[in-house]
Amino acid sequence: MSDKSNADDARIIMQLYDLRREAEMRKARAWFAGWWPRSADEIVQMINSPASPQENAWFRQVVGYWEMAASFVLRGALNEELFFDSGGELWFVLAKIHPFLEEARQKANSPYLLQRMEKVAARTEEGRERFQMMLKRAEARRAALAAKAS
Repeated sequence: MSDKSNADDARIIMQLYDLRREAEMRKARAWFAGWWPRSADEIVQMINSPASPQENAWFRQVVGYWEMAASFVLRGALNEELFFDSGGELWFVLAKIHPFLEEARQKANSPYLLQRMEKVAARTEEGRERFQMMLKRAEARRAALAAKAS
């Protein structure tokens, strides 16, 4: 694929946007935005034996969506720069789970968990910078939630 975006890339971006607007996906994204795992064990529980099957479905829907979108970039089906312009939520999803990701992969026997998202985030300087910024924001939010709970 060309390094320059084209009308096909724009169509894919619009289709991805439409999928994010779908009613159940909106519910899944809203739930994920409020879910702040505190450990790898919480992530593994969500994957393997969730207290709520609905929350498990939403987790899989959000993670699966962003893994699919990342795959488009990694396989050359979607221009990376154009994706970066509108795919910021990927970094948010990854940053929330990343502090526990390696341990969760081991405990869940799921070595590929968020692997495509991680690759997209690390491919370019812009991606790495955006990821570091989002990690700091996620850490601050997690700390604020912990302070509020105590």
